[in-house]
Amino acid sequence: MSADLPQSFSNVILPLLPPLSLGALLGFAAGYAVKFVGRIALIVAGLLFVAVQLLAYFDLVSVNWLRLETISSPLLQNGPQNAWKWLTGVLTLNLPFSGAFVGGLLLGLRRR
Repeated sequence: MSADLPQSFSNVILPLLPPLSLGALLGFAAGYAVKFVGRIALIVAGLLFVAVQLLAYFDLVSVNWLRLETISSPLLQNGPQNAWKWLTGVLTLNLPFSGAFVGGLLLGLRRR
């Protein structure tokens, strides 16, 4: 009976190794890229905000903040539910690959 255990265990694990390893590798790469691009995007957004504020300070432009709030409010209110529904659908499609991808993504995001 104990001789059958390694045989059945390897029959279950071996087919899962390619999607697990590929998922972990791609997840790590995506996490590292998101972290790198995210930093650049935040710097650009911050500089853009400072530039708009400087232009508004010198009366070169006028920003209608109430109109901007009206436009962005529906997107910000309904966005998390739709994003979560989409994310859970994507992550549960191919579970071994997705689990390894998320693990690799988290490692990539923690990489310095």
